Amino acid sequence: MDTLLKEKLDIPTLSIVLLLVIIGLISMYSATYDAGASYYFQRQLLWTGIGLLLMVSVMLVPFRTLQLFSFPVYVVSLAFLLGVLVLGKTVAGAKSWYGFGTMGLQPAEFAKPATLLALAAYLSQRHVNVRRLKDLSIALSIVLLPVALIVAQPDLGTAIIYLGMIIPILYWAGASTFFLLAIVAPAAAVIAALFGTTAFVVVAILTFILFFALRENRFVSAIVFSITVLIGISVQFIYGKLQPYQQKRIVTFLNPEADPLGAGYNVIQSKIAIGSGGIFGKGFLHGTQTQLNFIPAQWTDFIFCVPGEEFGFFGALLILLLLAGLLIRGVQVASMVKNDYASIVAIGIVSTFAVHITVNIGMSMGLLPVIGVPLPFLSYGGSGLFTSMMMVGLLVNMYMNRKEY
Repeated sequence: MDTLLKEKLDIPTLSIVLLLVIIGLISMYSATYDAGASYYFQRQLLWTGIGLLLMVSVMLVPFRTLQLFSFPVYVVSLAFLLGVLVLGKTVAGAKSWYGFGTMGLQPAEFAKPATLLALAAYLSQRHVNVRRLKDLSIALSIVLLPVALIVAQPDLGTAIIYLGMIIPILYWAGASTFFLLAIVAPAAAVIAALFGTTAFVVVAILTFILFFALRENRFVSAIVFSITVLIGISVQFIYGKLQPYQQKRIVTFLNPEADPLGAGYNVIQSKIAIGSGGIFGKGFLHGTQTQLNFIPAQWTDFIFCVPGEEFGFFGALLILLLLAGLLIRGVQVASMVKNDYASIVAIGIVSTFAVHITVNIGMSMGLLPVIGVPLPFLSYGGSGLFTSMMMVGLLVNMYMNRKEY
């Protein structure tokens, strides 16, 4: 019986996720302990129970059924994204939620696994070759359609998660390095241009070197490089035409210290909390930044600063190692499964988690702009937790059916 369980269940993945969920609940209890917000912890307990049920349910869905219903589920998710623009309630300036009394559901979260399944179903078809422009364009459209609906809400943070996960998926599916560079280069030019002329010039030079090193069609390379440069220059031009208050928003987005008592307040306090934790931390329920509520709603996007302050470097390192272990295990599953669909689903889950982890922890440590991205398994929120648990269920499902062709 023990051997059968080890053969069917992905024990490493399930163990890592269980530990992360427990750490998340401990951190949330501490974050809400002296904030008069214990009901958030109580809700998270409920969400955790439901999330575990969802994870097990997805694990047990027949593999072929998942593959068969990938596109219908994707279409339904698009309908919910479209519906929220009309029927949704506005939270923090974004119409991203369906409201149910004091609770709500965020369809953009549930659309993540649906989009992954549809993309995997398309890319795994025998006639599809992502080295062909037509097939690559269709694959991109599968992701860009929900992105467009999410940007319309607007929810830039969630949209970035979708865009970040597509490059590893396409690479895993066999897209050429040239095509991927052609996709990434314009986006990199836009971001670099926002940071200034020097950053933009550096990105432009690196792009030129990479295109030259790839030795692809020189004419096409020249066109893509020219478009990249023009896009970067246009960003700087458009920025100069913005109103002062609009420019200030962008500056604060890129550099929170520019508005230390406003938009940059959370980041600064989070950095203080993590830094003050030292090597071993201040002890459970003894974090000054945490217990004195210097960080508003710290149980959401800035939850990482709680264990960072109370358990110090080693507490933060444990979380990072568990998250890294989950990503590594996901890549292992993607490598060992024999079915192309299962392999792409697995690498898509890894990509999604990787972008979430990088952006959230980067935000908490002041290394990346604040865009409202939760930390999987730790941040408060039913929709995010449900989605993360469902994706773990999908990953375990792929492992359980790793011998399927």
